[in-house]
Amino acid sequence: MTQVTATYSTTSTPRHIADRLVNAKRVLITSHDKPDGDAIGSVLALARALRQRGRVVDVWLSGAFDPVLQCLLAHEQPGRAPEKLPTAEYDAVAVLDTGSWGQLEHMGPWLRERREKVIGVDHHRSGDTDFADRIVDTRCASCTQALVPIIEALGVKFDMPGTGGSGSIAEALFAGLATDTGWFRFSSADAAVFTLASRLLGAGVEKDRLYRQLEENSRPQRLGLLGRALSNMCWLANNRAAMMQLMPDDFATASGSPEDLAGVVNAPMQVGSTECSVLLSQTEAGIVKLSFRSKPALFAGGKFVDVNRMAGEFGGGGHVHAAGARVKGEMSVVTEQVAKVIERTIAELG
Repeated sequence: MTQVTATYSTTSTPRHIADRLVNAKRVLITSHDKPDGDAIGSVLALARALRQRGRVVDVWLSGAFDPVLQCLLAHEQPGRAPEKLPTAEYDAVAVLDTGSWGQLEHMGPWLRERREKVIGVDHHRSGDTDFADRIVDTRCASCTQALVPIIEALGVKFDMPGTGGSGSIAEALFAGLATDTGWFRFSSADAAVFTLASRLLGAGVEKDRLYRQLEENSRPQRLGLLGRALSNMCWLANNRAAMMQLMPDDFATASGSPEDLAGVVNAPMQVGSTECSVLLSQTEAGIVKLSFRSKPALFAGGKFVDVNRMAGEFGGGGHVHAAGARVKGEMSVVTEQVAKVIERTIAELG
């Protein structure tokens, strides 16, 4: 279970972490299980920066991920867990975009044995990892944004003209920034985000190509699962919240998989009265995955649903407007529990 603790905070500096990495002959870089666009973008950006400094770098990814993200890995052949674990010895290990042991299920035992070599970089508020050197910058909208000072300290000029195309540091940074801000729609997309995005576009990032590859490249099965989810949707708290379910039969009917679910939870947010949406999905017996989303306040200082707190009640976490959790239990029981949390949370908002 991921917990917010006073000890989960920055313990190092970008300069110190850059020195540790550049002084390592061989580095492994990884992220949380089932990596998203920010996780993969972060891993690739740091790997490419270190390779420009002549370091040997291995990239390791854990679990399945959305097939559309494969386009980012066109120049990479990552190791994959849980199919196998690293066998080489490394001078340093970087864990990016998570501070939760629960999100490192597949690599966790291997990392714990090498804890003194591990460096962490994250932008989430909650975590329970105990890596000695870490940057936790919750002001950042993405982990790629939190990585920029470290990459700059490495002396890599990723913003030089002509370096922003496919396979570049700039492209990897932009992919994480764009996907974790909903292509700059979320409230986390502040002035600093747009400043960085402008810098990366100036480096040659082709945002139209990236958008098509990452957002308009899904399998037909995604629409099938979306239809099933909407058909199972119910409204809560006087239409202020939507809750959807997907059971194993739904996946079978749509010929889909969990990797086809990206964005499905957002569909009910198109309704004006909706303040939060939750998708409960089950593909294995006794395990229910929860995906939470909420809208920002309509005006400065206004109230909104903090789904990070809601997910925290189920041992998960994330951001105030996007979070998740994995719960052991039967769908009917978990659904009832989630509904009660939603009703209570919205009632407290008034």
